[in-house]
Amino acid sequence: MAGFRKVLIANRGEIALRIHRACREMGISTVVAHSTADSDAMAVRLADESVCIGPPPPRDSYLNIPAILSAAAITGVDAIHPGIGFLAENARFAEMVEEHGFAFIGPSPEHIRIMGDKVAARTAMLAVGLPCVPGSDGTVDTVEQAADLAAAIGYPVLVKAAAGGGGKGMKVADDADHLASAFSLARSEASAAFGDNTVYLEKYLEAPRHIEVQILADTHGTVVHFGERDCSLQRRHQKVIEEAPSPALTEAQRRDLGALAVDSVRRLGYRGVGTLEFLYQDGAFYFIEMNTRLQVEHPVTEMLTGIDLVREQVRVATGEPLGYGQDAIGFYGHAIECRINAEDPRTFTPSPGRIDSYHAPGGLGVRVDSALYDGCRIPPFYDSLIAKVITHGTSRTDCLLRLRRALEELVIEGVSTTLPLHVDVIREPEFAAGDYTIHWLESWLERQD
Repeated sequence: MAGFRKVLIANRGEIALRIHRACREMGISTVVAHSTADSDAMAVRLADESVCIGPPPPRDSYLNIPAILSAAAITGVDAIHPGIGFLAENARFAEMVEEHGFAFIGPSPEHIRIMGDKVAARTAMLAVGLPCVPGSDGTVDTVEQAADLAAAIGYPVLVKAAAGGGGKGMKVADDADHLASAFSLARSEASAAFGDNTVYLEKYLEAPRHIEVQILADTHGTVVHFGERDCSLQRRHQKVIEEAPSPALTEAQRRDLGALAVDSVRRLGYRGVGTLEFLYQDGAFYFIEMNTRLQVEHPVTEMLTGIDLVREQVRVATGEPLGYGQDAIGFYGHAIECRINAEDPRTFTPSPGRIDSYHAPGGLGVRVDSALYDGCRIPPFYDSLIAKVITHGTSRTDCLLRLRRALEELVIEGVSTTLPLHVDVIREPEFAAGDYTIHWLESWLERQD
């Protein structure tokens, strides 16, 4: 397949700008599909063409499949990039993109569908040899069934939604007395968030780290990994700070986990970028899910390897072979990313509004992925992520010192942001030592009140 001439970007914010930049460097024209709330967005301003696909509510714009396909048709694009969130992991959307004659810059609809259902994903990964957290073999339909399984697995247990993500539909039951309420709450939350109240059970690990492996597979049988990222700094199952490599792993563990991820993805026959997510505790790794898209934290890996993952994602979608193997990928130094949200740093209440002043930090080893500019507006309709500050250093210590300096230079005025939270967290001795688990941040936040 020849390279793409024109790509439609079906997303918004910093990720739409990130995709535009990669396409521009590849000589590919871009079309940005946007809502009326994003008419003045930076990606819309810079794209070769833009098409308004509806009013602000996502269901009427960024989730409006007919409008997106119409925009692709009238602008004559070759392919559609779904970005992150919205329709990026919607198997039916991927099918419809291909049915209408466009290339979908992402995995096959089949793999999106399998990995979008956590029970199906668990079954598929067990079949290709990945270890999973002890839990139910399938969905759990009644609280009586859940009680029997919990007794066999051992408390505490986690009741989890089979669909969706982002921490929704996940409830912990510490003992049998709390199981019924956890089961009921998880089902109702899953139904409200995803329109699907299906749940399953897993053993609740009490002090794990969240480790993920970035992979890339072409359509010619080549699969490589780009190392791991440690995403353990989380609040309500939402990632806040990510780093690579993980300070918790040995070189041998790192090597073995990468090989395991590559082997499992090759057996699946997967294509494109993807991320295998694991919980790590007491020297053991347990697969929990696979994200069949670009990750918010992909810049961490790019800083570590020097490889543009979006560019590679586009290349693979054209059918082009990678042209390199695992041995060609180098890992240099250390990288850390802070997600800056337009939220109150203490209450985490969203803070939409006008950006009165914006100044991004710079210098060697500093990267800022953001679509902000002086006078732009943060709409109240979407995710509150507004900037990602990523630094790279020859060591973790150097990286942290550079990150402190970069955060001190960052100026965002006009709305409340979580910048003060990041400044405080990275100064904590436990974080500086790399000694934290997925529960550390919430525990730390409780101690600040």
